[in-house]
Amino acid sequence: MLCALQPCLVEFHVRLAIFDLDNTLLAGDSDHAWGRFVCHHGLVEPTHYSARNDAFYQDYLEGRLDVRAYQDFCQELLGRSEPEQLAEWHRRFMQDFIEPIILAKGEALVRQHKEAGDLPMIITATNRFITGPIAERLGVPVLLATECEMQDGRYTGRSTDTPCFQAGKVERLERWLAEHGHSLDDSWFYSDSHNDLPLLERVANPVAVDPDATLRAEAQKRGWQVISLR
Repeated sequence: MLCALQPCLVEFHVRLAIFDLDNTLLAGDSDHAWGRFVCHHGLVEPTHYSARNDAFYQDYLEGRLDVRAYQDFCQELLGRSEPEQLAEWHRRFMQDFIEPIILAKGEALVRQHKEAGDLPMIITATNRFITGPIAERLGVPVLLATECEMQDGRYTGRSTDTPCFQAGKVERLERWLAEHGHSLDDSWFYSDSHNDLPLLERVANPVAVDPDATLRAEAQKRGWQVISLR
């Protein structure tokens, strides 16, 4: 009877649909692709840079990446470049390197969650400079990424905050949940990589997407769903 006299306060729960980015929604790694882009256009010394970029990527695949050393390496160019020039390079990068690897089935999965009333989120170890425009292109409103330090409107060439990698993804997500009043109840997380096991273990619905061998074995052992977006 009370509700007939005054508005009822109903608490609505928003379910999170969390996505890894590289090799999950993309058929490739945007971080490594940025390294190929800057080498292709002569923005760095290509031979040495390409070798280091490949070595860091192999470390990532094997689960032993020194993420802060990698960020020092890949953000150095940001620190010595004008923001306007970086924005122009990124537009070309999106057109030539990212658009061809956006997975149509990944876009459809994001839309499916939106239509179900879920809140899509990307959580990625790749830095925000690279991934911000990609998340926007995919129509994902929330992005947690490794952060790029800025001073006076310019990149410093250094990362800041906890890198969004392995257990760091859990730390960054838990902070975001506390700040925004959300929870992981009924949540989904889609990832291809064994590096994301700490977060896959935390959600209600972990999904291995075109997983690496380590994650595939773990998913099969735990009875997690395994899908392909390729």
